[in-house]
Amino acid sequence: MNILQLKYVLEMAASNSMREAATKLYISQPALSESIKELEEELGILIFERNNKGISLTDEGREFISYAKKAVSQYAMLEERYISKDADKERFSVSTQHYIFAINAFTNVIKKYGPEKYHFSIHETKTRSVLEDVRILKSEVGVISFSGSNENVIKKLIKEYGLEFTPLMQRDAYAYVWKDHELAGKKEISITELSEYPCVSFDQADDSNFYLTEEAMADYDFKKLIKSDDRATSMEIIAALHGYSIGSGMLAEKDAILKGLVSIKLKEEDRLTIGYIIRRGSLLSKYGSAYIDELSKYKEI
Repeated sequence: MNILQLKYVLEMAASNSMREAATKLYISQPALSESIKELEEELGILIFERNNKGISLTDEGREFISYAKKAVSQYAMLEERYISKDADKERFSVSTQHYIFAINAFTNVIKKYGPEKYHFSIHETKTRSVLEDVRILKSEVGVISFSGSNENVIKKLIKEYGLEFTPLMQRDAYAYVWKDHELAGKKEISITELSEYPCVSFDQADDSNFYLTEEAMADYDFKKLIKSDDRATSMEIIAALHGYSIGSGMLAEKDAILKGLVSIKLKEEDRLTIGYIIRRGSLLSKYGSAYIDELSKYKEI
Protein backbone atom coordinates (compact mmCIF):
# COMPACT_ATOMS: atom_id res chain seq x y z
CA MET A 1 0.00 0.00 0.00
CA ASN A 2 1.32 3.44 -0.89
CA ILE A 3 0.11 7.03 -0.85
CA LEU A 4 -0.55 6.98 -4.60
CA GLN A 5 -2.94 4.06 -4.24
CA LEU A 6 -4.78 5.90 -1.46
CA LYS A 7 -5.18 8.93 -3.72
CA TYR A 8 -6.50 6.65 -6.45
CA VAL A 9 -9.09 5.18 -4.08
CA LEU A 10 -10.27 8.62 -2.96
CA GLU A 11 -10.64 9.81 -6.54
CA MET A 12 -12.52 6.64 -7.45
CA ALA A 13 -14.89 7.16 -4.53
CA ALA A 14 -15.57 10.75 -5.62
CA SER A 15 -16.22 9.83 -9.28
CA ASN A 16 -19.21 8.38 -11.07
CA SER A 17 -17.17 5.86 -13.03
CA MET A 18 -13.68 4.41 -13.32
CA ARG A 19 -13.28 6.19 -16.65
CA GLU A 20 -14.03 9.53 -15.03
CA ALA A 21 -11.55 8.83 -12.20
CA ALA A 22 -8.84 7.75 -14.63
CA THR A 23 -9.32 10.93 -16.65
CA LYS A 24 -8.96 13.11 -13.57
CA LEU A 25 -5.86 11.18 -12.49
CA TYR A 26 -4.27 11.32 -15.97
CA ILE A 27 -3.73 7.56 -16.12
CA SER A 28 -5.26 4.81 -18.23
CA GLN A 29 -8.37 3.02 -17.01
CA PRO A 30 -6.65 -0.43 -17.02
CA ALA A 31 -3.74 0.97 -14.96
CA LEU A 32 -6.15 2.42 -12.41
CA SER A 33 -8.15 -0.79 -12.23
CA GLU A 34 -5.03 -2.87 -11.74
CA SER A 35 -3.70 -0.58 -8.98
CA ILE A 36 -6.99 -0.74 -7.05
CA LYS A 37 -7.16 -4.52 -7.50
CA GLU A 38 -3.61 -4.92 -6.14
CA LEU A 39 -4.52 -2.82 -3.10
CA GLU A 40 -7.67 -4.86 -2.45
CA GLU A 41 -5.72 -8.09 -2.66
CA GLU A 42 -3.07 -6.77 -0.29
CA LEU A 43 -5.68 -5.65 2.23
CA GLY A 44 -7.89 -8.69 1.81
CA ILE A 45 -11.04 -6.62 1.38
CA LEU A 46 -13.24 -5.46 -1.48
CA ILE A 47 -13.29 -1.66 -1.55
CA PHE A 48 -15.50 -1.22 -4.63
CA GLU A 49 -18.38 -3.14 -6.10
CA ARG A 50 -18.20 -3.24 -9.93
CA ASN A 51 -21.25 -3.80 -12.10
CA ASN A 52 -22.79 -2.65 -15.36
CA LYS A 53 -24.02 0.55 -13.72
CA GLY A 54 -20.56 1.59 -12.54
CA ILE A 55 -18.73 1.45 -9.23
CA SER A 56 -19.88 1.83 -5.63
CA LEU A 57 -18.24 1.55 -2.24
CA THR A 58 -18.73 -1.56 -0.14
CA ASP A 59 -19.27 -1.28 3.61
CA GLU A 60 -15.61 -2.18 4.14
CA GLY A 61 -14.71 0.37 1.47
CA ARG A 62 -16.53 3.18 3.28
CA GLU A 63 -14.64 2.38 6.46
CA PHE A 64 -11.34 2.27 4.56
CA ILE A 65 -12.09 5.63 2.90
CA SER A 66 -12.41 7.33 6.30
CA TYR A 67 -8.87 6.23 7.20
CA ALA A 68 -7.48 6.94 3.73
CA LYS A 69 -8.69 10.55 3.89
CA LYS A 70 -6.82 11.09 7.15
CA ALA A 71 -3.65 9.49 5.83
CA VAL A 72 -3.65 11.52 2.61
CA SER A 73 -4.37 14.70 4.54
CA GLN A 74 -1.49 14.06 6.93
CA TYR A 75 0.84 13.28 4.03
CA ALA A 76 -0.16 16.50 2.27
CA MET A 77 0.71 18.49 5.40
CA LEU A 78 4.10 16.79 5.67
CA GLU A 79 4.78 17.33 1.99
CA GLU A 80 3.79 20.98 2.19
CA ARG A 81 5.86 21.66 5.28
CA TYR A 82 9.06 19.79 4.47
CA ILE A 83 9.21 19.21 0.72
CA SER A 84 7.49 22.14 -0.97
CA LYS A 85 9.24 25.33 -2.06
CA ASP A 86 7.34 27.15 0.70
CA ALA A 87 8.86 25.09 3.52
CA ASP A 88 10.55 28.18 4.99
CA LYS A 89 7.27 30.03 5.58
CA GLU A 90 5.67 30.48 9.00
CA ARG A 91 2.57 28.30 9.32
CA PHE A 92 -0.60 28.42 11.36
CA SER A 93 -4.10 27.08 10.87
CA VAL A 94 -7.43 27.23 12.69
CA SER A 95 -10.84 25.71 12.01
CA THR A 96 -14.07 27.30 13.13
CA GLN A 97 -17.79 27.17 12.91
CA HIS A 98 -19.42 30.30 11.49
CA TYR A 99 -18.42 32.95 14.05
CA ILE A 100 -17.19 36.41 13.11
CA PHE A 101 -15.23 36.85 16.35
CA ALA A 102 -13.13 33.78 15.48
CA ILE A 103 -12.20 35.38 12.15
CA ASN A 104 -11.41 38.71 13.84
CA ALA A 105 -9.12 36.92 16.31
CA PHE A 106 -7.32 35.28 13.38
CA THR A 107 -6.66 38.56 11.57
CA ASN A 108 -5.49 40.16 14.83
CA VAL A 109 -2.81 37.47 15.19
CA ILE A 110 -1.49 38.31 11.72
CA LYS A 111 -1.51 42.02 12.54
CA LYS A 112 0.31 41.39 15.80
CA TYR A 113 3.23 39.42 14.34
CA GLY A 114 3.23 40.36 10.67
CA PRO A 115 5.75 37.64 9.70
CA GLU A 116 7.74 38.30 6.54
CA LYS A 117 6.78 34.99 4.92
CA TYR A 118 3.84 32.91 6.02
CA HIS A 119 1.19 30.44 4.99
CA PHE A 120 -1.78 30.77 7.35
CA SER A 121 -5.16 29.04 6.92
CA ILE A 122 -8.60 29.54 8.43
CA HIS A 123 -11.20 26.90 7.65
CA GLU A 124 -14.78 28.08 8.22
CA THR A 125 -16.41 24.69 8.18
CA LYS A 126 -18.75 22.17 9.80
CA THR A 127 -18.75 20.75 13.29
CA ARG A 128 -17.34 17.34 12.41
CA SER A 129 -14.60 18.94 10.30
CA VAL A 130 -13.57 21.31 13.10
CA LEU A 131 -13.22 18.39 15.50
CA GLU A 132 -11.39 16.26 12.94
CA ASP A 133 -9.04 19.08 11.86
CA VAL A 134 -7.85 19.63 15.43
CA ARG A 135 -7.70 15.91 16.08
CA ILE A 136 -5.21 15.35 13.24
CA LEU A 137 -3.47 18.72 13.87
CA LYS A 138 -4.49 20.13 10.52
CA SER A 139 -5.47 23.05 12.75
CA GLU A 140 -3.99 23.98 16.12
CA VAL A 141 -7.19 25.51 17.45
CA GLY A 142 -10.87 25.04 16.66
CA VAL A 143 -13.91 27.11 17.60
CA ILE A 144 -17.15 25.19 18.17
CA SER A 145 -20.44 25.46 20.03
CA PHE A 146 -23.12 23.19 21.40
CA SER A 147 -26.66 23.65 22.68
CA GLY A 148 -28.64 21.78 25.27
CA SER A 149 -29.96 19.41 22.61
CA ASN A 150 -26.52 18.20 21.47
CA GLU A 151 -24.23 18.95 24.43
CA ASN A 152 -23.78 15.32 25.47
CA VAL A 153 -22.95 14.15 21.95
CA ILE A 154 -20.41 16.93 21.32
CA LYS A 155 -18.72 16.41 24.69
CA LYS A 156 -18.52 12.67 24.00
CA LEU A 157 -16.81 13.33 20.65
CA ILE A 158 -14.43 15.82 22.24
CA LYS A 159 -13.35 13.15 24.72
CA GLU A 160 -13.10 10.40 22.08
CA TYR A 161 -11.00 12.63 19.82
CA GLY A 162 -8.54 13.44 22.60
CA LEU A 163 -9.44 17.14 22.66
CA GLU A 164 -9.89 19.78 25.36
CA PHE A 165 -12.74 22.29 25.31
CA THR A 166 -12.56 25.71 26.96
CA PRO A 167 -15.85 27.66 27.12
CA LEU A 168 -15.81 31.35 26.23
CA MET A 169 -19.42 32.48 26.34
CA GLN A 170 -23.05 31.42 26.43
CA ARG A 171 -25.64 32.90 24.13
CA ASP A 172 -29.43 32.77 24.02
CA ALA A 173 -31.01 31.71 20.75
CA TYR A 174 -31.94 34.47 18.30
CA ALA A 175 -33.78 34.58 15.01
CA TYR A 176 -32.10 36.48 12.19
CA VAL A 177 -34.40 38.20 9.69
CA TRP A 178 -33.75 40.74 6.95
CA LYS A 179 -34.11 44.36 8.05
CA ASP A 180 -37.26 44.90 5.92
CA HIS A 181 -39.03 41.80 7.32
CA GLU A 182 -42.47 42.55 8.75
CA LEU A 183 -41.38 41.10 12.11
CA ALA A 184 -37.99 42.87 12.21
CA GLY A 185 -39.13 45.41 14.83
CA LYS A 186 -40.01 42.82 17.49
CA LYS A 187 -37.81 42.49 20.57
CA GLU A 188 -38.78 38.89 21.24
CA ILE A 189 -40.45 36.24 19.14
CA SER A 190 -41.54 32.60 19.26
CA ILE A 191 -40.73 29.93 16.70
CA THR A 192 -44.46 29.44 16.16
CA GLU A 193 -44.78 33.09 15.06
CA LEU A 194 -42.22 32.36 12.37
CA SER A 195 -43.81 29.12 11.18
CA GLU A 196 -45.11 30.57 7.91
CA TYR A 197 -41.64 31.71 6.90
CA PRO A 198 -38.85 29.36 5.75
CA CYS A 199 -36.05 28.64 8.21
CA VAL A 200 -32.67 28.62 6.46
CA SER A 201 -30.33 26.25 8.25
CA PHE A 202 -26.64 25.57 7.73
CA ASP A 203 -26.28 22.13 6.17
CA GLN A 204 -23.83 20.02 8.15
CA ALA A 205 -23.97 17.32 5.43
CA ASP A 206 -23.05 14.61 7.92
CA ASP A 207 -25.70 11.94 7.40
CA SER A 208 -28.30 14.58 8.40
CA ASN A 209 -27.17 14.26 11.99
CA PHE A 210 -28.72 17.22 13.78
CA TYR A 211 -26.61 16.42 16.84
CA LEU A 212 -23.63 17.96 15.04
CA THR A 213 -25.35 21.23 14.16
CA GLU A 214 -23.94 24.54 15.37
CA GLU A 215 -27.40 26.06 15.70
CA ALA A 216 -29.84 26.11 18.60
CA MET A 217 -33.27 24.46 18.22
CA ALA A 218 -31.72 21.80 15.98
CA ASP A 219 -34.26 19.15 16.97
CA TYR A 220 -37.27 21.39 16.31
CA ASP A 221 -39.65 20.19 13.60
CA PHE A 222 -39.69 23.22 11.29
CA LYS A 223 -42.70 23.52 9.00
CA LYS A 224 -40.57 25.06 6.22
CA LEU A 225 -36.86 24.32 6.11
CA ILE A 226 -34.15 25.15 3.57
CA LYS A 227 -30.63 23.75 3.93
CA SER A 228 -27.68 25.79 2.69
CA ASP A 229 -23.92 25.32 3.07
CA ASP A 230 -22.88 28.84 2.09
CA ARG A 231 -23.36 32.00 4.15
CA ALA A 232 -23.84 34.34 1.19
CA THR A 233 -26.39 31.97 -0.35
CA SER A 234 -28.25 31.74 2.95
CA MET A 235 -28.48 35.53 3.19
CA GLU A 236 -29.81 35.77 -0.37
CA ILE A 237 -32.51 33.21 0.41
CA ILE A 238 -33.49 34.92 3.66
CA ALA A 239 -33.82 38.26 1.88
CA ALA A 240 -35.69 36.92 -1.16
CA LEU A 241 -38.15 34.65 0.69
CA HIS A 242 -38.54 36.67 3.91
CA GLY A 243 -37.05 33.72 5.72
CA TYR A 244 -35.02 33.52 8.90
CA SER A 245 -32.16 31.65 10.47
CA ILE A 246 -31.24 30.89 14.06
CA GLY A 247 -28.00 31.96 15.70
CA SER A 248 -26.28 33.41 18.72
CA GLY A 249 -27.38 37.01 18.17
CA MET A 250 -23.83 38.19 17.51
CA LEU A 251 -23.79 40.34 14.38
CA ALA A 252 -20.70 42.23 13.24
CA GLU A 253 -21.40 45.67 11.79
CA LYS A 254 -18.34 45.41 9.53
CA ASP A 255 -19.46 42.13 7.96
CA ALA A 256 -20.93 43.02 4.57
CA ILE A 257 -22.78 39.72 4.23
CA LEU A 258 -24.57 40.09 7.58
CA LYS A 259 -25.13 43.85 7.35
CA GLY A 260 -28.78 43.60 6.31
CA LEU A 261 -29.81 41.29 9.16
CA VAL A 262 -31.42 42.09 12.48
CA SER A 263 -31.64 39.71 15.43
CA ILE A 264 -34.71 38.96 17.55
CA LYS A 265 -34.47 37.00 20.79
CA LEU A 266 -36.35 33.71 20.73
CA LYS A 267 -38.77 32.94 23.55
CA GLU A 268 -37.75 29.28 23.38
CA GLU A 269 -34.64 28.56 25.47
CA ASP A 270 -31.78 26.52 24.01
CA ARG A 271 -28.60 28.32 25.01
CA LEU A 272 -25.42 27.93 22.98
CA THR A 273 -22.10 27.39 24.74
CA ILE A 274 -19.29 28.67 22.50
CA GLY A 275 -15.61 27.96 23.06
CA TYR A 276 -12.39 26.63 21.59
CA ILE A 277 -10.76 23.22 21.36
CA ILE A 278 -7.14 22.10 21.20
CA ARG A 279 -5.64 18.63 21.11
CA ARG A 280 -5.01 17.35 24.62
CA GLY A 281 -1.34 17.67 25.57
CA SER A 282 -0.30 19.45 22.38
CA LEU A 283 2.30 22.22 22.43
CA LEU A 284 0.96 25.36 20.80
CA SER A 285 3.02 27.53 18.51
CA LYS A 286 3.36 31.22 19.33
CA TYR A 287 0.57 31.84 16.83
CA GLY A 288 -1.69 29.26 18.48
CA SER A 289 -1.08 30.84 21.89
CA ALA A 290 -1.67 34.31 20.47
CA TYR A 291 -4.91 33.15 18.83
CA ILE A 292 -6.20 31.79 22.14
CA ASP A 293 -5.25 35.07 23.80
CA GLU A 294 -7.35 36.88 21.18
CA LEU A 295 -10.27 34.49 21.67
CA SER A 296 -10.01 34.96 25.44
CA LYS A 297 -10.79 38.66 25.02
CA TYR A 298 -14.36 37.50 24.31
CA LYS A 299 -14.46 35.25 27.38
CA GLU A 300 -17.51 35.80 29.58
CA ILE A 301 -17.66 32.59 31.62
